[in-house]
Amino acid sequence: MSVIEVSELRKSYGGRAVVDGVSFSVQEGEIFGILGPNGAGKTTTVECVEGLRVPDAGRIRVTGLDPVADHERVARVLGAQLQQSELQAKLTVREALELYASFYPRPANWRPLAERLGLTDKLATRFGKLSGGQKQRLFIALALVGDPRVVVLDELTTGLDPRARRDTWQLIEDVRAAGVTVLLVTHFMEEAQRLCDRIAVIDKGRIAALDTPEGLIRRSAGATVISFTPSAPLDEHDLNALPEVASVAYKDGRVTLSGTDATVNAVITLLARHHVTAHQLRVSDATLDDAFLDLTEAAA
Repeated sequence: MSVIEVSELRKSYGGRAVVDGVSFSVQEGEIFGILGPNGAGKTTTVECVEGLRVPDAGRIRVTGLDPVADHERVARVLGAQLQQSELQAKLTVREALELYASFYPRPANWRPLAERLGLTDKLATRFGKLSGGQKQRLFIALALVGDPRVVVLDELTTGLDPRARRDTWQLIEDVRAAGVTVLLVTHFMEEAQRLCDRIAVIDKGRIAALDTPEGLIRRSAGATVISFTPSAPLDEHDLNALPEVASVAYKDGRVTLSGTDATVNAVITLLARHHVTAHQLRVSDATLDDAFLDLTEAAA
C-alpha cells in the first residue's frame, strides 16, 4: 500500500525549474531515501509533500490526502524534521516537548524519546543554550512526539557526532519496526545505505535513478574495486584488456582497477602468467558513494 504518492511534481522559482516532473511512491512501513547534490530539488520536493509549498503542477497524496487542501488532516498523520528550524530561545526542552505533544490527540510518550536522543539531562535547558547537535536531536524528538504514521526527516543527522548519529539510526530503525513510514533526505551515503529500503537519486530536479541501495551499487561502472602494488611493472594495455574492466588508475606505484568479479579472476591470472606478485592486494565492493557519483556525473 502506498502511503506517499508523488506524480509529475513540478516547482519553479523565478522561471527556473527546481523540481521538474518528479514521480515516486513510498510503501507503508518503508524507509525511502532521497539523495542528490546540493540544489538538486530534494528539500523542495519534501516540502511539497509536507504541504509547506504549493506545487506548480503534479499530484501528491499522503495517506490518500492532499497536503495542501487537507493540510490539517495531513498534519495529524505526518511528523517532520525540517532542514532548518528554530524555536523561541527561552523555551526549555521540556516545554517544547510538552507543547508539541499537546498538538496531537494521541501523542507518544516524549520521555523515552528524550532519553533515546540524549536529552534527559537537558530538559530544563533553554533552546537558545543548546548546541547545534542538541537542537538537531530535539527536532527529531519533536517530529516523532505526535506518534505519526509518516515521518519526514530532512538531513537527519547533520551536526551529530558519530556515536549520536549511530544511536539515531537505531532509533529510526526502531520507529520503522513500530510501523511508521519514513521519508529520509540525506547526503550521508553510509546513512542511506544502512537505513533505506529504496532510494531516489534526484539531480537537476529530476529522478536520475530509483532502486534499492544494492541495485544502485550494481549500476556503478565498477561494482568491484581491486588495488595492489605489483612487484614488477605491468603493461597498461594488458590491464585495460582484462574482462569487464571499467577503469584503471596508477598512483605511487599502486594499481587500482574497477570492474566485476570476472575482473578479479582475470587479474590473478595475469599476475601469475607474468610471475608478478601483488603486494597489499585489496578487493572491495563498490559503495553507494561510487554509485551516486556515477549517476550524478552521468547526468551532468
